[in-house]
Amino acid sequence: MSAAYPFSAIVGLADLRLALVLNAVSPAVGGVLVRGEKGTAKSTMVRALAGQLPEVAVVPGCRFSCDPDAPDPHCPDGPHDAAIGGSARAARLVELPVGASEDRLAGSLDIERALTEGVKAYEPGLLAAAHRGVLYVDEVNLLHDHLVDLLLDAAAMGTSHVEREGVSVRHAARFLLVGTMNPEEGELRPQLLDRFGLTVEVAASREPRERAEVVRRRLAYEADPDAFAARWAGEDAELAERILRARTALAHVVLPDAELERIARVCASFEVDGMRADLVTARTSIALAAWHGRTEVTAQDVRRAALLALPHRRRRNPFDAPGLDEELLDEALRDPDEPEPEPEPEPEGDGPDDGGPDGGGSPPSDADGPDGSNGSDGSGNATQAPKSTEAAPGSTPGTEDASVEGAPAPSGTGREQAAVAAAEPYRTRLFSVPGVGQGAAGRRSRARTASGRTTGAQVAAGRVTRLHVAATVRAAALHQKARGRTGAGLVLRRADLREAVREGREGNLVLFVVDASGSMAARKRMSAVKGAVLSLLLDAYQRRDKVGLVTFRGADAALVLPPTSSVEIGAARLAALPTGGRTPVGAGLLRAHETLRVERLRDPLRRALVVVVTDGRATGGRDALGESRRAARLLAATGVASLVVDCESGPVRLGLAARLAGDLGAPVVTLQELAADGLAGLVRDVRSVA
Repeated sequence: MSAAYPFSAIVGLADLRLALVLNAVSPAVGGVLVRGEKGTAKSTMVRALAGQLPEVAVVPGCRFSCDPDAPDPHCPDGPHDAAIGGSARAARLVELPVGASEDRLAGSLDIERALTEGVKAYEPGLLAAAHRGVLYVDEVNLLHDHLVDLLLDAAAMGTSHVEREGVSVRHAARFLLVGTMNPEEGELRPQLLDRFGLTVEVAASREPRERAEVVRRRLAYEADPDAFAARWAGEDAELAERILRARTALAHVVLPDAELERIARVCASFEVDGMRADLVTARTSIALAAWHGRTEVTAQDVRRAALLALPHRRRRNPFDAPGLDEELLDEALRDPDEPEPEPEPEPEGDGPDDGGPDGGGSPPSDADGPDGSNGSDGSGNATQAPKSTEAAPGSTPGTEDASVEGAPAPSGTGREQAAVAAAEPYRTRLFSVPGVGQGAAGRRSRARTASGRTTGAQVAAGRVTRLHVAATVRAAALHQKARGRTGAGLVLRRADLREAVREGREGNLVLFVVDASGSMAARKRMSAVKGAVLSLLLDAYQRRDKVGLVTFRGADAALVLPPTSSVEIGAARLAALPTGGRTPVGAGLLRAHETLRVERLRDPLRRALVVVVTDGRATGGRDALGESRRAARLLAATGVASLVVDCESGPVRLGLAARLAGDLGAPVVTLQELAADGLAGLVRDVRSVA
């Protein structure tokens, strides 16, 4: 087996390096969430961390890594004899695959042996293996909800519980949680996001020399891993020794009351939820002081800790970009009696003021990374101010639609209107796909899932994990006389076991088909339409759906957002959406048909819901209306569930959206009826023609 990539050999990523090291110094910090684009060595650095962790003492033969000085009283392998002593081993790095099962994560009980032999046979899972080590989840944002729930419980209580039909096992599960994710694939649930102590944004360097050095070192490692690791062994050993010294010094670091009040003031200023942010910032500040060999936390430690601990906790909704405004942070960090700084003088003359030869530029921060380099900005992304996903109203002047609201737009108009801001999102009604699916767990439509309410029983095909006790007893009762039963116990056979069939909710693919033509270009109407789609996007995020966005205007339709779990990107694409031109409804529906065809090949179990947002007017050809009706019937013939949102308004109403809904076999609702407190009596299940 080749040597792992050395931690010290990784180029750049100062913020990530510091966050990982601080967690190694103080596991109480609570882990790291690494956000960033693909190919930025996120996984490489996390895996390299394992070699820098101090060894742990364990009870020999214990599958749950019990500490010999304080063994877990509930350990399934216990009780442990104190006379046995302990042995040292390296801290483990345990990886949780995205497609892991619940039994693989939490462990499993052998129900068959428990019922037939009365033996509590338990096979530990990954949570047991990660105890007193690192649990690493790559693509943590793609993890199934039921696995996320297990992680939340274990991270909160430090204990893993396994319950199977009255048989219960629990064991200690305290670990350093490290997750990596690409935000383009979707965001994390707020509950799991808050469990990560620190967050870091990483991006590939744009400096050619640094990029070249990354490639040079990687090629050298691939050519001879052992020789490359030996080259960096000295620096890695020195780093591991420094971590051990800092961990030893941690108990002697003092957090003065003035700095504790500064931490509380900062967290209150950014309106973070709960008190976990205060605790994490305090623990990180103490770890920073210990790492730098200081015995007292300073204001600079608090500032650096806040930049790592707060960005992911200040998001108010999934459309907010993570990050902190450093000017607001510095203002919150300032002592109440400290005078405000003097404004910087304006530069004189005509010289450049961008930090060039004649410009001042910004002075570098004095916060050091773990390698002694400047780590205040690291990759440059962790401390950026949040970017708005909406265009500011009136930011780009556009020409208002000259036609009367509600009247047909001139068929030949080709003017393009500027993008307008969306109205405020609101809570929408639940629109679900009819029938019972079996797709990925979510919160929209009915589906057969691993968790949920029990609706029946079936003969177990493989290993039984969800035993239906009543059905099993009924199946065995018929054969008790033939099996020679004489005592009180029930004589069971493998063929008697019945598995519970459970029904829960699944996530769907919600494909938005949005009319961006000239007939929609009146500013108030388009703002309301964008607000409605934004509200549906927020609903899709909360229900764990994938989303896609097709728009049509001019002469054609475009897939501006391929199906993804990232509603944040969907909101950004929607905000930048211009309007104008003809109304090729048929082209939009055909593009939706093709998108769904491709997506069914990729994810055949995920059912789709098509949401068409239009006023129903079709222009752009001799038979534009006929083309739109034929495209609608083609889409309906696939059996996909659809919904038409009628955007027509004003005194003159043509009812074209309702006609389109009839061709799709779909219900039609107005913008006003989308809201959860809208008109009563709206059908909640979207009908399909299948």
